[in-house]
Amino acid sequence: MVLHLDERSERVSAVAVRGHVDALASLVDALDANRVALADAVGVWEACDQVERLAAGAKTLLATRVAEAGAWKRAGCRSAADHLARLSGTTTSAARTSLETSKHLAGLPGTADALRRGELSVAVVDAIAAAAVVDPEAERRLLALASTTNVTELREECLRTRAAADPDPDASHTRLQRSRKSRTYTDGEGAWNLVARGTAECGARFEAALEPIIDRLFNAARGEGRHEQREAYAFDALIALADEPKACELKKRGSKPRYLALLRADLPALVRGWVEGEEVCEIVGIGPIPVRTARELLGDAILKLVLTKGTDVANVVHLGRGPTAAQRVALLWSKPKCANEACSSMFVQVDHREPWAKTKHTTLRELDPLCPHDHDLKTNAGWSLVDEVGRRAFVAPNDARHPRNRPPP
Repeated sequence: MVLHLDERSERVSAVAVRGHVDALASLVDALDANRVALADAVGVWEACDQVERLAAGAKTLLATRVAEAGAWKRAGCRSAADHLARLSGTTTSAARTSLETSKHLAGLPGTADALRRGELSVAVVDAIAAAAVVDPEAERRLLALASTTNVTELREECLRTRAAADPDPDASHTRLQRSRKSRTYTDGEGAWNLVARGTAECGARFEAALEPIIDRLFNAARGEGRHEQREAYAFDALIALADEPKACELKKRGSKPRYLALLRADLPALVRGWVEGEEVCEIVGIGPIPVRTARELLGDAILKLVLTKGTDVANVVHLGRGPTAAQRVALLWSKPKCANEACSSMFVQVDHREPWAKTKHTTLRELDPLCPHDHDLKTNAGWSLVDEVGRRAFVAPNDARHPRNRPPP
């Protein structure tokens, strides 16, 4: 029997919950990580993660009730979110999201039940609830997707779902534009931090300006034998943008197609003025935008338009080793992310499925985008994508799905 929240609440008290907390506290107090068997370490960690999910789920379900209790007023807080943030030691923004999700769950029984079972993390529930509350029919589909993909992919699909259900995307876009902001602060370690928020097309313009600088800094570091995370080069590129002469020097040779922001839109939507059904109007890798905004951007030199009527980009063949400009644009449209289904990186390198030295040609159907980490695993450690198409599993040499382990025909 499945109990509703009000029926469950009658059976739960603070005393009962604290009894379980005491038992868990005793277990953690006795935990010596160095004495956990290596063969059991992952299992212990997964069990603790399950406990964390269940506890976080209970907090999310209770958030609305805590707000109704009015304790935040007696505590002198500005709002219930401010009170929850103080109690949990998190930010007011995170607490506000938890409150919103808690309210949405009242009308999303499938998501609420999955949360109670500990099947979903709070991040996943937040994303699904925000989308399913505006399109309840999408709840089941999003829950199914959550079991097969990562949080980044799920958030993108939830964003598309919300955009498709938006009755007035132009008004939403205007609201985002009005709420644009950028702020800086110094954290506890004394490091300078930058946080910016704005519309998708503004983000696309910024990233298109930053990418060629990142690439040149990356190549220069590699030539000097230095290896750092891409985020480090992105910060250096940001500082280079502040130094206009230096930025111009780094960009003076021009941009490759990989640096262009791609506007992906279905032709009927552009003609009609809004999206319907499964049509899309989005900047690849960033998110949906209103059709009106897409029309305004078509003349922008930073953007290239790829129109589709539901068919894939036409295949292109040439005899050179690297992909042509047309192939790069086609790859950006059809495969903007790492082909490893467990990776969501959009900083990718083009990999030939079969070595060019063997085929002596380059075709789209034989190219896969791989992030630098996975590309290195393929080249130097023998990892490989399984024999399928699109985004798929990326496996170690000893995996039965590895192409070299296929049984003979």
